[in-house]
Amino acid sequence: MGTFGALWGFSGVAALLGCAIWRLAPRAAEAFQSPLTWGQWAFLVGFAIFMLVAEGYRGFQKKFSPRTAARVRHLRDHPRPLHVLLAPAFCMGYFHAKRRTRITAISLTFGIVLLVLLVRHLPTPWRGLVDFGVVLGLGYGIASFALFTAKALFGGEFPHSPELP
Repeated sequence: MGTFGALWGFSGVAALLGCAIWRLAPRAAEAFQSPLTWGQWAFLVGFAIFMLVAEGYRGFQKKFSPRTAARVRHLRDHPRPLHVLLAPAFCMGYFHAKRRTRITAISLTFGIVLLVLLVRHLPTPWRGLVDFGVVLGLGYGIASFALFTAKALFGGEFPHSPELP
């Protein structure tokens, strides 16, 4: 049951992130179908770098990926039926987590939904330029999550906390 829970937790989180990339990538590609101004190119490069650092490195690599991979490992080693059933939500810290972790998970989800609703109203090509940066950050995030999970499950010592209550 633990191995199934870990696999379900990892694949569920990765699928959620991958689905976002799948939906945003066509919009990001649309931005390049017409010529961009110098200002738009400058925004694209600056925002892409910002998203790689802020979302990819600081958000995923330094926080989300190690904690989530540690929770995948914990689920493998200490499976409980409810945790296995809801493994992706467990791994992302929505329940059976420290209060701060739960608040962070819920707040980030709310913030992301709000940003998605706002970005939908941007005109072309600006929406695509923003989506391009988000796709880069999410791609970095999936790669970092996969690497941390591999280390957590197959690398022996894993010093990151699952932030359990």
